[in-house]
Amino acid sequence: MTFPVALITGAAKRIGKTTACHLHNAGYNVIIHCHKSVKDAEKLVEQLNQKRSNSAHLLIADLLELNQLNIIAQQAVNYYGRLDLLINNASTFYPTDVENASFEQWDDLMTTNLKAPFFLIKSLQQQLETNKGCVINMVDIHADRPLLGYPIYCMAKAGLAMLTKSLSRELAPNIRVNGIAPGAILWHENELAEEDKVTVLNEIALNRLGSPDDIAEAILYLARAHYVTGQILAVDGGRSVNGGAKA
Repeated sequence: MTFPVALITGAAKRIGKTTACHLHNAGYNVIIHCHKSVKDAEKLVEQLNQKRSNSAHLLIADLLELNQLNIIAQQAVNYYGRLDLLINNASTFYPTDVENASFEQWDDLMTTNLKAPFFLIKSLQQQLETNKGCVINMVDIHADRPLLGYPIYCMAKAGLAMLTKSLSRELAPNIRVNGIAPGAILWHENELAEEDKVTVLNEIALNRLGSPDDIAEAILYLARAHYVTGQILAVDGGRSVNGGAKA
């Protein structure tokens, strides 16, 4: 039996890990990419392979090393001889106030969130075309409503949103390109103060935090939605239409 194959960047933890598990349960073989979270990724691959033999592989690479993206793409295809789904999930996220922003921060945020996804898609274009595959980019609701204190990150995600729309035209009809724009799914690793959490929840129409499962289910929908391309699906509990995007 031939299983479709998905490559998920930044898949060792959090949303990437949950997405890999959902796709695996849905019958995909998965390639788990990570950079520094090697132990977490190794554990995930082992767990998935225990469920179904040879159904998961680990790919360790630094997406900032753009000269390696062709190698990353080739290695991913070599595991199973095909690729059907690319999920550009890897991201860097941290504040950059205008006064103190550096060239290094610009390059880091722009490369991880925008440049690497573009050139990874480019490297995998032929394989995705062969299998009439799909690309799903992890955008952000802050691509439309900038988050105070994070201008470079927001600009990078806005670029990723336009990449999604542009490439949906450039790569049609054989490759579909869509995006997911998460809202408040997990609290930031640098914990917000309780009053800030209350403020965020009050901005969400459904009045609750989302979960990685919500994102993974949306990704699975887009992977199967063969007449959907060029779309960015907000999975934010109604926050974007409720007028709030401050934190």
